[in-house]
Amino acid sequence: MKNQFNKERRLALRFLASTAVWGIAEKALASGSWPQKPLRLIVPYSAGGVSDIIARLIAQRLAVAVGQSIVVDNRPGAAGTMGIDAMVKGGGDGHTFAFTPISPITLSPHLMKVGFDPMKDIIPVAPVMYSPVYVCATEAFKGKTLADAFVQAKSGSVTMACLGFGSVGHIIIEQLRRQTGANLVPIPYKGDSQLLPDAVGAQYDILLINPSEPVNALIQRKKLRIIAVGSPARLPAVSDVPTLAELGHADANMTSLFGFVAPAGMPHEVVQRLNIEINLLLQQPDLRDRVQKLDNIALSQTAAQFAAAMQSAYEKNGKIIRQANIKAE
Repeated sequence: MKNQFNKERRLALRFLASTAVWGIAEKALASGSWPQKPLRLIVPYSAGGVSDIIARLIAQRLAVAVGQSIVVDNRPGAAGTMGIDAMVKGGGDGHTFAFTPISPITLSPHLMKVGFDPMKDIIPVAPVMYSPVYVCATEAFKGKTLADAFVQAKSGSVTMACLGFGSVGHIIIEQLRRQTGANLVPIPYKGDSQLLPDAVGAQYDILLINPSEPVNALIQRKKLRIIAVGSPARLPAVSDVPTLAELGHADANMTSLFGFVAPAGMPHEVVQRLNIEINLLLQQPDLRDRVQKLDNIALSQTAAQFAAAMQSAYEKNGKIIRQANIKAE
């Protein structure tokens, strides 16, 4: 197993080093004595969700690549901002970092007070994937389409669950509420551990969530039914399901960008090393396939490219929230 991993790593390194972007790869990987102790990887959501699953999948192989164990530390709460705050306070010695959707950094600070400066206290390390947002009906919702939900919500209400105020799901709900005038009631959860059991128990009408193996299992068991997706185009696995843009809600048609970030002060060479190692792992066909099999779109980018994407998202989200007058309740 280890020999196969090293073989795949060498092949991926040759591939990356053959491009202009990754021409410094071999030199960067060979330099320095980092890491000097086990690494701490913070996941700002509870175990079992897509963030936790992908983080652990990559951490297992990254530990082999850097020669130190990686301890995954789940820190859910406040739409992911509690975990990011814990990472920032963990210091920049190069041994603490996080895997997260970027929303706790680029979206939540526009809605709530956080203990960090999103543009000064955090270093983007490497993006991993874009993930669509499933809009799923539970057994509590008797309508067939998203339009049916708006009709129901205009004469009563429709409860819509998401992973916390300030999450991408929350902003989609607020955008839909603003555009339709329907009484859509956000129900925030700290993580999947209670969110999904409540979906099975039909404790709310509609769920907005990124795809993961547990979510897809509920869809296969018909405990959840996808009625729309936040995605640039229809997803191959559910090609009969329209995007929110197709349904006339382009402003609500959002996806989630996931990646690794670190506290300010992490040495540049460590950021570079982590970026290269993570991109090497994502070149391995079995890992890339695992990431993409749930309709996620795997990425390979430099830390600078990831930083530019996060800056753009931060500015765009701020504009959306101000224009829509969205408030975290």
